[in-house]
Amino acid sequence: MEFAQITLALLAVVVAVTAVCRRFGLSAPLILTAIGAVASFVPWMPDVHVEPHVVLLGFLPPLLYAAAINTSLIDLGRERGSIIGLSVFLVLATAFAVAAVAWGLLAALPFALALALGGVVAPPDAVAATAIARRIGLPRRIVSILEGESLFNDATALVIVSLSIEASTHEVTGVDVLVSFLRSSLGGILIGLLAYRLIQLVRRHLRDTTTNVAVSFMTPWIAYIPAELVHSSGVVAVVVCGVMLAHTSPVDQTPSARVAQRMNWGTIQFILENLVFLLIGLQARTILQEMQASPLGLGRSVLVATAVLATVVVVRPVWLLAWAWVRRVRGTDGGLSVRESAVASWAGMRGVVTLAAASLLPEDAPERGVLVFTALVVTLGTLILQGFTLGAVARKLDLHGPDPRETALQYAQMLQMAVNAGERRLNEEIAKSPNVPEPTVEALRDQAKRRVNPAWERLGRNDPDVENPSTTYRRLRESMLDAEREKLLKLRDKGVIDHEVLVEIMAGIDVEESMIAQNNDRDERVGDDTLLTPQERQFGCEELREAPDTVEPLSHDSCPECMRDGLHPVSLRLCLTCGNVGCCDSSVGKHASAHFERTGHPVMRSFEPGEAWRWCYTHHLLG
Repeated sequence: MEFAQITLALLAVVVAVTAVCRRFGLSAPLILTAIGAVASFVPWMPDVHVEPHVVLLGFLPPLLYAAAINTSLIDLGRERGSIIGLSVFLVLATAFAVAAVAWGLLAALPFALALALGGVVAPPDAVAATAIARRIGLPRRIVSILEGESLFNDATALVIVSLSIEASTHEVTGVDVLVSFLRSSLGGILIGLLAYRLIQLVRRHLRDTTTNVAVSFMTPWIAYIPAELVHSSGVVAVVVCGVMLAHTSPVDQTPSARVAQRMNWGTIQFILENLVFLLIGLQARTILQEMQASPLGLGRSVLVATAVLATVVVVRPVWLLAWAWVRRVRGTDGGLSVRESAVASWAGMRGVVTLAAASLLPEDAPERGVLVFTALVVTLGTLILQGFTLGAVARKLDLHGPDPRETALQYAQMLQMAVNAGERRLNEEIAKSPNVPEPTVEALRDQAKRRVNPAWERLGRNDPDVENPSTTYRRLRESMLDAEREKLLKLRDKGVIDHEVLVEIMAGIDVEESMIAQNNDRDERVGDDTLLTPQERQFGCEELREAPDTVEPLSHDSCPECMRDGLHPVSLRLCLTCGNVGCCDSSVGKHASAHFERTGHPVMRSFEPGEAWRWCYTHHLLG
């Protein structure tokens, strides 16, 4: 019963704090860590000591898997040089730098154990860096590199820790180190690929959504446990398995299984991520009590911990900025720029893996209490120092997340291309089966338009007093669904509908309404900066290459044909051949498209304030 009460209390704190943080735009990981640290010193609070195997076996595999299935294999491949440099070589450099500092300050500490401490504090946390980076809105490329680094650096660090502890008891040769590293990395990759193939085969034979999701819950340990049993890296195995499964999921899983897995793992990740930070704080008093047993005393222990923290904080910027400067001098493409490296260098927050790895240090190790205390200081210090200031550093260097207008434009473009492919397939099917009823064909075409038109409407700055067609549709459809649900509930209360029938109908209503709600969340006005489309998105279109950026418009007020007919255009389009101004396809008149069909002028551009994207009617391409 006590375990259940403690678990419930921890989850309640996590839910309450994250809800408040979202409401006021605060960083939940940092606030939870601070609350845990303060709570650990409350007199009636029991000592909290999280066993390392609980973190390394209970928390780490699902957290890594949750991050891996949301990571792009394409992005990892594109940034593999930077990721390997950070997750392997920077971890090694940090470990040896910390070892040198700790060995110099602690006379009783063997170098092997000093290096073990270096491995403990070297890897940034897989959760902290990316959670904070996404919240403050860093550029996607930096976030991708930080994600890739944090997925693999734990493997390097744990190898350093295990080899260093082994070296503290008997001699370890360079060959032993090389063999251990290769066994850890290559073995982890191989076992991860084998686990991926096994789960992939199982998925292809499972059509039941619940069973499919249950298999995904087992997957992290299916990859992690065999790798650890043969002394390979369970971290690498889980990451490889997760990334590969995510890459092939659109083919291997049913749509309902993908939706259910995304929702369930989102909940698991939310609970575990935030619980980790709360547990970090709650261990503060316990670790301080262990440190007080050291003969060094509080002052000397704080000095050692502060020196190690400073080393950890300094080595990362030196490494990243040095490599950025070398690439800049050599004129080498790829890698992060100097400004990007500066921001990434400040995203080195440590987390619960550091504390778990510290707990692996031998109980009879000299100055063990000070070493564990140092791990706590580095964890809390980087979370507070870097976590609270990372946003300010990014703003100072003028680095920010993707322009929401550019994201909206890319979303509209890619959705349009997908819908066009669907319409081509529809035409092929109609050609094979010419007896398809015309109302069915029109309904399918209307459904395609209802999907793509709202994406284009988001790009325009519409009259706030005039509701665009997609918003009208969603508002009316939501009202209809409310009425349907009310009717069903009345029938339920009267006892005239079977429960199974009610659940099935209500599930359909819920799915449709959730899709409408998702569109409402996405349908927000974006910034006022000019919205441009990179030239590389022209996909070789001759018409886009030859078309000018702009021409003199024939009308500066509105769509003349809408004005003539008494209609309200949603957004305006400018013909780049003759300067005709017409309304978009979300408008009732669709006069811009009608102008193309009448004249054959192929390219138009948006005639909305702050927008400069163009569209080729002939090839359905953006440029």
